[in-house]
Amino acid sequence: MVELRHPSSSLGSRVASSPIKRDEDTSPLIHDHFSQHDEDHPRHSSRDRERSFWWQTYSFSSFSKDDPRFSQRGSRISLFLLLFVAIAGLISIFSILHRLNSPYLCIKDGIVLHCPRVKEKPSLWENPFSATTSWKPCAERREGGISDLPPENETSGYLFIHAEGGLNQQRIAICNAVAVAKIMNATLILPVLKQDQIWKDQTKFEDIFDVDHFINYLKDDVRIVRDIPEWFTDKSELFTSIRRTVKNIPKYAPAQFYIDNVLPRIKEKKIMSLKPFVDRLGYDNVPPEINRLRCRVNYHALKFLPEIEQMSDLLVSRMRNRTGSPNPYMALHLRFEKGMVGLSFCDFVGTREEKARMAEYRQKEWPRRYKNGTHLWQLALQKRKEGRCPLEPGEVAVILRAMGYPKETQIYVASGQVYGGQNRMAPLRNMFPNLGFTLPVPLLIYGSIKAVYLFRPVTKEELASKEELAAFRKHVTSLAALDFLVCLKSDVFVMTHGGNFAKLIIGARRYVGHRQKSIKPDKGLMSKSFGDPYMGWANFVEDVVITHQTRTGLPEETFPNYDLWENPLTPCMCKA
Repeated sequence: MVELRHPSSSLGSRVASSPIKRDEDTSPLIHDHFSQHDEDHPRHSSRDRERSFWWQTYSFSSFSKDDPRFSQRGSRISLFLLLFVAIAGLISIFSILHRLNSPYLCIKDGIVLHCPRVKEKPSLWENPFSATTSWKPCAERREGGISDLPPENETSGYLFIHAEGGLNQQRIAICNAVAVAKIMNATLILPVLKQDQIWKDQTKFEDIFDVDHFINYLKDDVRIVRDIPEWFTDKSELFTSIRRTVKNIPKYAPAQFYIDNVLPRIKEKKIMSLKPFVDRLGYDNVPPEINRLRCRVNYHALKFLPEIEQMSDLLVSRMRNRTGSPNPYMALHLRFEKGMVGLSFCDFVGTREEKARMAEYRQKEWPRRYKNGTHLWQLALQKRKEGRCPLEPGEVAVILRAMGYPKETQIYVASGQVYGGQNRMAPLRNMFPNLGFTLPVPLLIYGSIKAVYLFRPVTKEELASKEELAAFRKHVTSLAALDFLVCLKSDVFVMTHGGNFAKLIIGARRYVGHRQKSIKPDKGLMSKSFGDPYMGWANFVEDVVITHQTRTGLPEETFPNYDLWENPLTPCMCKA
């Protein structure tokens, strides 16, 4: 039996009704029969207001159906809404297609690097596949191109430079020399590798690099001659005379500086020497085609001699087969020599005697920086906090294990004599027994040069015999070239501190496709983790993995975050 209620029923009787009926009464679909009653009560509940709104909406829609004016207006509104939805859908489709077709590129926001998400399972040995298929090298020479170079006697003049420092610094100087010659339309005399004051190495350009390939590959870009022209009789003048030397070139100078200040002197004197020439050409203040030319020199024109390339391939093959079956290997550039430790002015774990000897060494080698030594402790703390201290062998080992690399990982170590000797290397060796020092590393010991084999668990003959390496002992630079190539061709490269060696290797590995991992530890963040006595292993592993997901040599815009040698993407690579 259905109970009927009159609209004038009291509020109290409604409250006393059953819960089911009370729920039915609160439904927004029930018409409001209490409008007259509410007029006598200025206070409305939220429930009553909702009822009033829905009733008015319902009444308006019913009325509009019967009125042709409202029907026409409704059709226009519907058409407008349909058009709006269609436009929004097209925009969404184009946005999705753009996202799918856009190349893999990491964007830097302050110190944080944001990289695209991928569905691939993380790999210890390779970067995501999408990162390797988005970009391709495009700094190579164009085949079949017509050279617009004038004859040798019609160029602005001759440019001569000394390539100073070690092998990698010399390599950068050679690339910059070709670029500067192009800027000034000058003829480049084959650069001279200046004798290093530490190693006393007499290596010439032709002892390391393939000169014929170098000149031939760049024949459409810059005119290069092997020697100083015969008509210039006093060749020693280029090395000593101030009149033939430009010395006021600032570091990272723009291209316009050479046009305004150096080119007039070359036109006047016909032959000029630039000295010094370390980092004397900028990156973001020169034309893009000049930066592309530097990449062409670095990655295509400057090739090591065939015998060096062949020996490096042999060493790489032996590294990949040390376990009896094909295995990947890691190359570790360990920069913890005495000179590097001293120059860093950082504080490291050691006995009082060790710290006292290091203080004496720093005071002797860098007296102006050392002063009285009272400020060094605060300086060391600040540098470690900022990530400007080289990682110790034990710290590197802990980071690699936290990343997930197993104890059996084959590691090629490129290093000089490690400061602290076997005690300092013990943690790294215990965590990764398969360390390979394949080359006799030249060391500076008490002012003299000695070529020695560092200790490793495997015999030296497993990678290279003394007879095989005999031809390369004539020049220290040849051994450095072998080290460079074995690290370059590794499956994973790990750097522990800055320097041209690591910078050039990371850049070259990026240039060939970003597939190979090049790990650059975040030393600032790691110093905080190492200094936290309450951090457990699980939290440390999480920090290491998350921090280094984007620090593996992924595609990233070049300027202004990197220099050209570490990241050649912007001027030297194209979308695949």
